[in-house]
Amino acid sequence: MHFPSHATRPGQPMARRLLRAASAGALIALGLLASGCSSFQPPQPWEKGTLARKDMTFETDPLDQRFVQHIYFSKEAASGGYGVGGGGCGCN
Repeated sequence: MHFPSHATRPGQPMARRLLRAASAGALIALGLLASGCSSFQPPQPWEKGTLARKDMTFETDPLDQRFVQHIYFSKEAASGGYGVGGGGCGCN
């Protein structure tokens, strides 16, 4: 007696369909994510004034930030290099 291939393993065809559906969903999500990142444009010159305001910085207390920077360059034995290229050694 001949049995179809899906009769010998009843759960496998359903698992394959679920795996294919999940793979297709992941590819679609990855494509949407990649297309969303490609449309990013840098801020226009008139928008940069808003981004340069003091309340837009991560550090709310400038004195505390200076203290943290002082601790950092004291431990690292190099000053400068914070926020710009180079590490304080003169190389850029």
